[in-house]
Parts: sequence; structure tokens; C-alpha cells
Amino acid sequence: MPKYGMVIDLNKCTSCQACVTACKVENNVQIVSQEDAENGRAMFWMKMLTMEFDGDYPNIRPKTLPRNCMQCDEPSCIKVCPVRATYKRDDGIVAQIYPQCIGCRYCMANCPYTVKVFNWDVSEQPKEVEKCDNPDVSVRPKGVVEKCTFCVHRLQIASEKAKAEHRELEPGDYVPACVEVCPVDAISFGDLDDRKSEVSKASRDYRAFGLLEELGTVPKVRYLNAIE
Repeated sequence: MPKYGMVIDLNKCTSCQACVTACKVENNVQIVSQEDAENGRAMFWMKMLTMEFDGDYPNIRPKTLPRNCMQCDEPSCIKVCPVRATYKRDDGIVAQIYPQCIGCRYCMANCPYTVKVFNWDVSEQPKEVEKCDNPDVSVRPKGVVEKCTFCVHRLQIASEKAKAEHRELEPGDYVPACVEVCPVDAISFGDLDDRKSEVSKASRDYRAFGLLEELGTVPKVRYLNAIE
């Protein structure tokens, strides 16, 4: 059984936010009004965080960091869910059972990465947007918590295709939308347990680090430090 993980090279990342847009479109993440966004109700499964600014005016360049669910090996969100609406699969992906979620938001409070979002369902979606919904991904109801799933629906589709072709799932058959659209190949994805894979090698690179590793969550999304 593979253990899926991701490595994001901050030296390659241009902060173009193609990953952010692709994630939102692929997973039917709700679009909210500007007013709702200003009230803290924006919906993003992946965000581009501005960490600091480099250089002197007018030659200032922001240092950014793409942040999605860390798919922790020791997820703190699971420990506090009273109805087991969030769980870790055998392949390491931390998944959600939306019909089981009661919207208590304990998981949001206990996630040190603040990557989970609550669906307030406050904005009426434009009809043009509804027509573009991805039929492979459920549209979540009001009152549940959502987050990045590593586009797990793509894994299901790739697995079924491989089975129909009487073969094993191969590296590259399954990649999340953010990985697919990155124009500079800044995101590596695959089986962390396969030491020959690109993502496994990158996760052991001398530049590799994880966010808040001291908390013992063992994040499976890691980063490569930018070279100054």
C-alpha cells in the first residue's frame, strides 16, 4: 500500500496561484462574495500565504508558501472529532465523511495548520459556475467542514482504469490537480515509501522541512527551502 505525500519546492514556486485556482475548480470549492470573504468566510482548500517581504522599495518581492492540508501521519483533527467524520485511510490520506459531520468545528480548532474550512453556504452560486461543477466531486452541504483531499477522486478513477486494463496502478496515473497545473513543476507527488520515487527523494533532500514538525503531527506535505 503506497503512502501518498507531496513536496513543494519554494525555489521553483513563482506564486502564480495556478494551484490555488485548479484546486478550487477541481473540487467544487464554493465561491463567496467579497463581503463574506472580508468576514472570514472565504473558501479555499489551498492558499498562497505571504510569509514576509524581501528587498527594498520599490524592488520588493513577497516570499510566499502554498499551503494545503498536510495529510498528517498523526492528525490532530481526527483525535477530537466526536462522530469520526474525519479519518486516515490506509494510503495515508486524511479523508472526510461529509454526511457524518455535525459542524462542531472541533477539528478546525485542533488543526495547527488552520487548513480546514467551514461551509457557511452564504453565497448564491452563479449559474455559470454551477454548470462547471466537477461531476466526480460531491458538492458539500451547508454546515460541514471541508479540506484538501489530495483529489482522492482522481485516485479512484485511476485505480478503476488500471483494474479495467488488468494492470497495477503506476506512478503518474494519479496526481492531484495542483500538481498537474503547476507551470514550473514545483510540486512533486507520489508514494513516499518508494525510496526511488521523485517525491521520496525530495522529502529527504537537505533543503526539506515540514511545518510545525515539533508538534509531532508528522506532515506528509513537505517543502524545499528556497536558495538565497
